[in-house]
Amino acid sequence: MAVKNGEEVREKKAVSSPPVAQKDPVTHQNHGDERVDPYYWLRERDNLAVLDYLEAENTYTAAMLAHTEPLQGTLYEEMKSRIKETDESVPVAHGGYYYYHREEEGMQYRIYCRKKGSMDAAEQVLLDLNVEAEGHDFLQMGNFAVSPDHSLLAFALDTDGSETYTLRIKELESGELLHDRIENTYYGLEWGNDNRTLYYTTLDPALRPHKLHRHRLGEAPTEDEIVYHEEDERFFLRLYKARSDKYIFFALGSAVTSEVHAVDADASDSRAFLVQPRVQDVEYYVTHHRDRSGQDRFLILTNWEAENFRVMAVPVCTPARENWQELIPHSAEVMLDRIEPFQDFLVVWERESGLAQISTYDLRDGTFLAGRSAASHRLEQPEPVYSVSHGQNPEFSSSTLRFQYTSLVSPPTVFDYDMHDRTRVLRKQDEVKGYDQAAYSSERIWAVAPDGVRVPVSLVYPVEAKRDGGSPCLLIGYGSYGMSYDPSFSSNHVSLLQRGFTVAYAHIRGGGEMGRQWKEDGKYLKKKNTFTDFIACAEALISRRYTSPQQLVISGRSAGGLLMGAVANMRPDLFAGVVAGVPFVDVVNTMLDPSIPLTVIEWEEWGNPADAEYYRYMKSYSPYDNIEVKPYPAILATAGLNDPRVQYWEPAKWVARLRACKTDDNPLLLKTEMGAGHFSKSGRYDYLEEIALEYAFILDTLDVGTSNHRGSER
Repeated sequence: MAVKNGEEVREKKAVSSPPVAQKDPVTHQNHGDERVDPYYWLRERDNLAVLDYLEAENTYTAAMLAHTEPLQGTLYEEMKSRIKETDESVPVAHGGYYYYHREEEGMQYRIYCRKKGSMDAAEQVLLDLNVEAEGHDFLQMGNFAVSPDHSLLAFALDTDGSETYTLRIKELESGELLHDRIENTYYGLEWGNDNRTLYYTTLDPALRPHKLHRHRLGEAPTEDEIVYHEEDERFFLRLYKARSDKYIFFALGSAVTSEVHAVDADASDSRAFLVQPRVQDVEYYVTHHRDRSGQDRFLILTNWEAENFRVMAVPVCTPARENWQELIPHSAEVMLDRIEPFQDFLVVWERESGLAQISTYDLRDGTFLAGRSAASHRLEQPEPVYSVSHGQNPEFSSSTLRFQYTSLVSPPTVFDYDMHDRTRVLRKQDEVKGYDQAAYSSERIWAVAPDGVRVPVSLVYPVEAKRDGGSPCLLIGYGSYGMSYDPSFSSNHVSLLQRGFTVAYAHIRGGGEMGRQWKEDGKYLKKKNTFTDFIACAEALISRRYTSPQQLVISGRSAGGLLMGAVANMRPDLFAGVVAGVPFVDVVNTMLDPSIPLTVIEWEEWGNPADAEYYRYMKSYSPYDNIEVKPYPAILATAGLNDPRVQYWEPAKWVARLRACKTDDNPLLLKTEMGAGHFSKSGRYDYLEEIALEYAFILDTLDVGTSNHRGSER
């Protein structure tokens, strides 16, 4: 023990030796060729030596964090105490029923229910995931679709984290399962309007959804018709249904190109027809609108000659691109993310200056759909830094838009917005026990990247925090695939805020926060902008004295884990600790192997290393390939043995090479979930245990003890 600030504290020293991964343990040889991966053997999932090694890493991590177990317990109880353990969602009206889900205290999973006619009616349980999870350590629901006549439920479950789902159908009146059982399905499941026909997708050996099937209840799945088979390995097949219920669409999409086909949902044997043939680098999304006079149109969101996308309309009978008519033009300042047609209104989800926006267009007089300009109305939001997302809006004829609002200080809130009179009604705000919103402030600052580009950073901190550089900080980032990492409330983060933390989100290039060019400037041969942007955000927080390098921990998952590995190589002096969740750190080897899920489609995100230029560029930043003999921050990496998105061996190999090269005594820990996948543990209480361990690692790394806790808010 040692003494710090008059209190005894545990010295940080290894309580056991870290496991060491042999190089090529099968032959016990080091080939001496840098092109040969010395830890390649860790890919052998069925090799007992690999499983033993992963278990040894788990044992070492548990031992190294054993002294934090009381803190983990405290954090877990704090986070659990903030959630309303017995709670239910805002009901969604559809077809004479009110659908909702609820949670019960002590139960890990949701219970899906409905009531007929009103919320005063008797409850009918549709699916209790706690029952479905019995006998399994993991459970995830991929699809949940009630038939158009509300008599049947089709649902698909994954019990190991591999994201391959088993599809079942339940008769809701009797509660009995039908004999239909279909394996190897993926996200995307839609009913035909005859209530007897189901459309679903299946996976190829690389776990790519490549076939669309049509199943008729009672028939053997082996007899199901293959409606479409996508053979190009760059393209995923995605399935969705228009809110009008007239068409089922399936979209073929690569990272930069799309093609959409439509099926008449009213005809169980209808042939699919093509909207517009794929054109390289042209993306489009299609949905259907039918006005009160019965006129049918496809509404199309596309980047054709419109970098930030525009909205087009076309008659259903002549859908090819030469017939498209512009409804909403392109804007250099506003990115169009999504369109959501109702019978009388069109909702457009936009993004401007890094913030999500909602605009509505009135379709009642036909002016807008005729291609003539019409004024839109943008919903005002109450805070300068926030996030909005769409809710469930199944009724095509409704004039009410349900959406969710949140900010770094405001818990998730459900609003119903009347598009006729432009008023909103608060339906629910999540209850967060012991949380005082007035105790925290949020703001947005701007960092300056090395090339002069301004990068937004959203942050939240205690109002009483001192700007003296001594406060702990967690900086979070992602920056890939055009995905926007919007600022939102986390009740778990309150445990850090109560201990004086600033929590910050870096909205770096490669994401989509600032429009399509923001994405383009962080991919292919510009990927390093993502990393230098993040470093600039960290430096901005330090220069403005929100924190210091000794008090700064960074965190990212998946492609955000790539970010963590890259910046740890580039600027290890800038960070005290790194949390890398399921990190994509072995970029070159993964992108060279087309048998790995996602590899081929992601050649249009990272580049194909078969091209020498892309190979050299990837090799220059791939975290695994750029580890050096030097000090590194404290690192906690996580993995899932069944992860289909980032294979477990990427973090395992990364940690093995780091351990062989790093020259410091900082902790280097790997925790692998042996029965889960990309999203870690599935139960809501089990998940809190995972977060508690990560937070304990962060607090231990920064020597932030429980004495800093704001007890008045308990």
